[in-house]
Amino acid sequence: MATPQDCLPSGTLLDHYIVVKPISAGGFSVVYLAIDKQTRNKVVIKEYLPKSQAKRLRNNMVVPISSTAEKLLRKGRMLFFQEASTLSNLKHPHIVNVINFFRANGTVYLVMEYHKGKNLEAYIKRHDGMLSKKFLLTVFPPLLEGLKEVHDNGYLHLDIKPGNIHIRPGGLPLLLDFGSVHRRELSRLHQPGHVLTSGYAPIEQYNRTGYVGPWTDLYAIGATMRSCITGKPPLSAHSRHECETLVPMEQLYKKHYPLKLLRVIDWCMELDPELRPQDVSDLWEHSPELFPVSTAAEPRKLKRSC
Repeated sequence: MATPQDCLPSGTLLDHYIVVKPISAGGFSVVYLAIDKQTRNKVVIKEYLPKSQAKRLRNNMVVPISSTAEKLLRKGRMLFFQEASTLSNLKHPHIVNVINFFRANGTVYLVMEYHKGKNLEAYIKRHDGMLSKKFLLTVFPPLLEGLKEVHDNGYLHLDIKPGNIHIRPGGLPLLLDFGSVHRRELSRLHQPGHVLTSGYAPIEQYNRTGYVGPWTDLYAIGATMRSCITGKPPLSAHSRHECETLVPMEQLYKKHYPLKLLRVIDWCMELDPELRPQDVSDLWEHSPELFPVSTAAEPRKLKRSC
């Protein structure tokens, strides 16, 4: 959680939104619960605030900490607006819905719909993994449909992980945080630089000339499913590439989960990008019994036991 000096005070007016309280904070942003004055609905507001580059003044203005940081802050604001613009054009039941974005206080803000529920990372920690087959097959098929929408619109998420998945009542997921989103490019030379999440980023993201594509996001999907079972992030792809071996799920959990599911997780997490499913359709065609193409199912009560 952010420290008090990092956060806007409760009651702060941003455009026509009233800040209620901070929800979370990371190295680049603070997320708040707020109220829309016009509709009285709850919303979630994400504020761009990179701690290594900026600080907040008493009047709530966000300013660079140095002349060197000023250029980085300006570029970061531009990329943050890119995220907002991208999300505002992606409309899908399992992608977070951006309803507004604007400039204020020397920085930028992204306003999203509020949904009751829980963060998948917190849920995994609470239960120490071992989430049920039913849970996995409730959450991940619709999540894949949302991801396919991202890919079909020419984008890659590039930061899928439990912390970026919100689970609504009934197990219906929302894919969050498109801060690393980028256009899909045909050339290896166009891969952008961004922050990696160890355990969830595949090997091609460690190299600026690595060839990223839908298979990159599918590695992260596999790593996230693995975490739901093991209760912890997988071994990093960099460590796997250097010398260490990741024990296949098929060996570790064959007494507890269907082999078909475990093999899909291992397939998604192949170190060599060419050995993974190349896109969501590839995964669907391989395992239609696990990942049916439908998000219309009624919410179901989930159980933690296998």
